[in-house]
Amino acid sequence: MLIKGYGAGPLVAGEDLVDRAGFWANHLLSMCRYTAGGERPIPEWFGDDGADTDALSDVLMDDAAWPVFRVPFQAGHCAVVVYRNLVGDFGVDYLLTHPDWSRAESVYVDEGDGYGPGLSWRDIDRIARTPDLDAPGVHDPAQRLLLLLPLLADDDLPDEAEAAVADALTEIGAPAETVWETADHLLGNRNWADARCRRPSVVRLGEYVFDQ
Repeated sequence: MLIKGYGAGPLVAGEDLVDRAGFWANHLLSMCRYTAGGERPIPEWFGDDGADTDALSDVLMDDAAWPVFRVPFQAGHCAVVVYRNLVGDFGVDYLLTHPDWSRAESVYVDEGDGYGPGLSWRDIDRIARTPDLDAPGVHDPAQRLLLLLPLLADDDLPDEAEAAVADALTEIGAPAETVWETADHLLGNRNWADARCRRPSVVRLGEYVFDQ
């Protein structure tokens, strides 16, 4: 697999992994904070267990095969999540691509401390709900929303955001008794709270994608 302008790397389609046990804990657990009582985040919040999470971590972090998750949307645009498994330089890169662009545009880089402009809730939600079914990638709205959730850079979220995340978590198999708490963790402890990880403005896709 090639991503124009992204650079060399053993990229492989990773979309089948989103249905594997342990995937969502790997992708989202680092966004969750400890509870007020000191309870640490656990894979079970996502319907996973530790063994499955550890096993899938080995796949996601394989330096010989970097999993790529494509989230295709309007008019050939695609949000792309790349597990960049360079030895000594692991990170997750979030890109926007289009066949007419000379190179992929970086939107966010997660290397423990994240940096990049990110996306607004409005655009993440809109991408999640408008899959391009003719393009390869992840088409399920719940999976799309959760794949892109680390991009969320809004300080003030609409009232419906927590319910949308809770519904998406339910769809991917998170337990009903903790789904609202998990949604609160995901939305309340993002890297964007650290000003060092943030550029001045959020990318607004409506200005040059949705409204064309």
